[in-house]
Amino acid sequence: MTAHRKEPRLARLALAPRLLLNNVLVILAGAGTVLVVVLLVTPSVFQLHLDRAGVATDSDALQHILMAVQDAVLVAVGIGIAAAAFTAATISWVVARRLAAPVWDAADTSRRLADGDLDARVLDPGMGPEFATLAASVNELAERLQATEDTRRALTADLAHQLRTPIASIEATIEAVRDDVLPADHQTWDTLAAQSTRLRRLVADLEVVSRAEERQLLLSAEPVPVPSLIDAAVGAHSECYRSAGVRLDASVADSTPRVLVDPERIQEVLGSLLDNALRCTPAGGTVTMAGRPSPSGDAAVITVTDTGIGLTPAEAGQIFRRFAKAADSPGSGLGLTIARAIVEAHHGTLTADSAGPGTGARFTITLPASGSRRTRH
Repeated sequence: MTAHRKEPRLARLALAPRLLLNNVLVILAGAGTVLVVVLLVTPSVFQLHLDRAGVATDSDALQHILMAVQDAVLVAVGIGIAAAAFTAATISWVVARRLAAPVWDAADTSRRLADGDLDARVLDPGMGPEFATLAASVNELAERLQATEDTRRALTADLAHQLRTPIASIEATIEAVRDDVLPADHQTWDTLAAQSTRLRRLVADLEVVSRAEERQLLLSAEPVPVPSLIDAAVGAHSECYRSAGVRLDASVADSTPRVLVDPERIQEVLGSLLDNALRCTPAGGTVTMAGRPSPSGDAAVITVTDTGIGLTPAEAGQIFRRFAKAADSPGSGLGLTIARAIVEAHHGTLTADSAGPGTGARFTITLPASGSRRTRH
């Protein structure tokens, strides 16, 4: 049988009574100290004053006077201590309750947040920086929980929409085969395999997005010259660009600094941007990947500019959202979301801008410099 440890009574006291008890103990300690000092000092000081005044008294009279003085001092000090203790205890109780109130408020707000009330917030009690920091911290936690919940709901809705099509296609194909409407031939199996691959790719993309946005990607960062990143990306995509009849150019400014990145992850980003540019640029168009230093010199800027269909201002603001894609796009709508998440995991930024439909688009990556610089020869 397990014995339950009995909780001490003092541990069950709330903050206000605990503060009051501490203050009362301080008051009692101070009062005791005053009484001891009075009893020790009064006879010596009284005798000193008698000697200075030249008052000659016999021993009995002196003893009587000393006792009278001690009694008078003790009574006066006792009344004073009692009055001071009452006043101090009253003030201590008021202050203790005042201090305990915001703590209870923060605890109640935390409980409401734990229960799912994400609109709960703590008001700043105006009692100094400590309580202001406590209130701000709880409110920041609430805002992050609210943002996470909003993201979860949006992701759930978007995911349900994205999964509906391949699942419906698989179910319809299986039902048609079962009813002998479709033959169980290679074409049918290819359809099922394609939809299964789409589901697997969607799940894999979602995993990457979640890990990247939560800064849980495993990054093997090292100083890398920007020219090598651009050359690798251009080399991997030159053939598909040639087949599509789209020109792919590259250039890097000599003063472009190295960047501290995971080369494989950044290649994923550059590849996604080049794939996106190729889909949006018709034959005869041009896509240019360029590198240059930032105006401050503490970062490298990589741009991917195309002469394709362009973007509206609304599209430029929404293009990095999950599942944002054109109706005829074969992808999952997560490529640019993953790209931005990877760049932000490297403490960089990825933005898009365009002068409007039909004018092309430009994607800009900014990555912090590694500290050392290397020019392209």
